[in-house]
Amino acid sequence: MKGYRKYFTKKIVWFLITLFVAMVLNFVLPRLMPSDPVAAITGKMAGQTTDTAAVQEIYSRFEEEFGTNKPMIVQFLIFLRNLFKGDLGTSFSQYPRKVSDIISSSIGWTLALQIPAIIVGWIIGNVLGAVAAYKKKGWDKIVMPVTMFISNIPAFGSAVILLYLFAVKWKVAPVAGGYAFDMIPNFSWAFVKSVIEHYQLPFWSIVLISIGGQAIGMRSMSIYELNADYVKYSRFLGIRDGKIVGYVFRNAMLPQVTGLAMSIGGSVSGALVAEIIFSYPGIGSTMYAAVTAADYPLISACTLIITIMVLIATLSLDIIYGFIDPRVKAAQFDA
Repeated sequence: MKGYRKYFTKKIVWFLITLFVAMVLNFVLPRLMPSDPVAAITGKMAGQTTDTAAVQEIYSRFEEEFGTNKPMIVQFLIFLRNLFKGDLGTSFSQYPRKVSDIISSSIGWTLALQIPAIIVGWIIGNVLGAVAAYKKKGWDKIVMPVTMFISNIPAFGSAVILLYLFAVKWKVAPVAGGYAFDMIPNFSWAFVKSVIEHYQLPFWSIVLISIGGQAIGMRSMSIYELNADYVKYSRFLGIRDGKIVGYVFRNAMLPQVTGLAMSIGGSVSGALVAEIIFSYPGIGSTMYAAVTAADYPLISACTLIITIMVLIATLSLDIIYGFIDPRVKAAQFDA
């Protein structure tokens, strides 16, 4: 247990350090944008008022409410204090709506889209890589290059291609949104059917960009394992090939678990792009709207949520990897 304790402690410490750095960057970077969202809110609230004193009073009131008249370090400390209380602030662009309300209405859509797409892309990529390494021939010469070509198309490119082909040209899928614009969310079959129809294009656009890297990694590891001494020795002993291949692919899969953790960051960015392209009502679309409106609290909240999602997924996979790979424990005892 000592080896595991050391391994997990190290991972958790780095998780906390990374999280704190991410929180600092998430707070500071949006506030470096050359814009004044308080002035924009004041303009909307003041309307046609030409009284300079009244406009200035409104501006000062919003400055005080949002804390933008305070030094950056004071704003950050207030941000941390409110964050630990679960208060993400008030949105500039959707005033007086709370940021937490906006995030809660969009994060479910993002999780429902990203997690299945990343897992499906990971599984398909690993299966293709394993089969290409074992079967070779057409799989290795045709399927792998095609997969790699599709996966190397930028995230926005694959989303636009799918949108054009299936929604615009062939008209077999909706153009945008998470459900039909004339529907109100409910638990009826008509609404669920609409959600599923709108889900398809964003989902497969994320899956496509996830497959290639996993496939090439699994293929390389499988070829390495298939040529290992224990495989040759097992075949010499007459052990049936199916049993040997099972061990080969199980060993080749271990590094792919780490690969899944590393691919999550890229998959998340691709998912956010897909949400924007398809106007899917998730975190990506929310953050895009926040950036265009220079909505500091909403930008900080969106990027922080995304960062936490990636960090938690990476930490979870590191912990799982520690249990399934005995070499991790051995390495900790040797250190």
